[in-house]
Amino acid sequence: MTDFAKLFKDFANLRVAVIGDVMLDTYWWGKVDRISPEAPVPVVAMDRKEQRIGGAGNVALNTVSLGAETTLFSVVGDDADAEILLGLLQSEHIDTKYIVKSSERITTNKVRIISRNQQMMRLDTELTNYISEEDEQMLFKDFTAFAKRYQPALVIFEDYNKGVLTENLINKIIAFCKDNNIVTTVDPKRKNFFSFKGVDIFKPNLKEVKDGLNMLLDEVNEETLKKIHAELNQILQHRISLITLSEKGVYIQKGNYAKIIPSQRRNIADVSGAGDTVIAVASLIYSATKDITLAAQIANLAGGIVCEEVGTVAVNKEKLLSECSEFLK
Repeated sequence: MTDFAKLFKDFANLRVAVIGDVMLDTYWWGKVDRISPEAPVPVVAMDRKEQRIGGAGNVALNTVSLGAETTLFSVVGDDADAEILLGLLQSEHIDTKYIVKSSERITTNKVRIISRNQQMMRLDTELTNYISEEDEQMLFKDFTAFAKRYQPALVIFEDYNKGVLTENLINKIIAFCKDNNIVTTVDPKRKNFFSFKGVDIFKPNLKEVKDGLNMLLDEVNEETLKKIHAELNQILQHRISLITLSEKGVYIQKGNYAKIIPSQRRNIADVSGAGDTVIAVASLIYSATKDITLAAQIANLAGGIVCEEVGTVAVNKEKLLSECSEFLK
C-alpha cells in the first residue's frame, strides 16, 4: 500500500524545470442586471479585478504547491504585464531568473469577464509567432547551465502555441535530457504535436489527439485508444501515452499495458487550467515512483479538484492527499 504522506513529503527533494508559454490570466468579476441600449449585449457592472498565473506558469504553480522546487523557462514581453506576471510567480516562490524579456514580444494576457460564475467573454492579447533564434539560443544555454548545476529530476514541456517552444529547442532539450537521465513529459498543442519525439510521457487531451491524427471517433473505448497509442508511438517513439478523456477520466498505455481510469463525480465549476494540473501532478508522481498507474490516478483526482474552482488554480496539497487516502486505498 502506498504511503501517500511520505510520497507527498518526498516532493521537496525533487527539482523541476518547466519550459513553455507563460501567460497572465486576468479576471473581471461583475454583475449583469440589464442589456445595453447601444447593442444587444449584457452590461457587466464590474466589482473587482483579479490576476493569476496561467499557461506554463500554472504548471509551475502546481508543482510548487506540492512542494517541488521549480524553475521556469520562457520568453515574455518587456512590458507592464510581464512585471505583474513575474511578481506573481516570485510571490509563489517559483524561480524566474531564466525567463527572458524580449522587446520583440508582448506578454500573453487572457482577460475573462465573469458574472455569476459564468464566463461572458474573453479578450486575448498575444503574439503566436515563434521566438527569435537569439532568444531560442539563450533559453537553451540557460537550461543546460541550470541542468548541469542543479541536476533536475524532471522537465515538463507546456505548449500553448504561443511561440516559445520551437522544434529546434524541443529537440535539443529532449536530447540533452536523454543524455542526462532526466524525465521528460509534455502537454502538447497542435502546432508542435509531433515534435516531442522520445519523451517519457505524452499527455494530450482527446480532442488534441483527434485533431493531430486527423481521426473521427464514433466511440471512445480501450480498443480505439490502443489504436491511437499505436499511431502516436509509431511517430513519437515515446514511452507512455496519458490521454485525458474529460469527464470519462484518463487513459494510460505503456508498452502492452493499457488502462482507463475513471473520474470521480464532481461539481464542475470551470475546466480551465485542469490540463496544467494533470501534467504537473502526473509528472511529479511518475518522476518520484516510475509508477504510471499511480501517477495517472493521483493526477486524475487533482484535475477533478481544480475543476470545482472558478478560474485557474493550483491543486491544494492537503485536499489531494486526503482524496488519495480516501479513494486510492
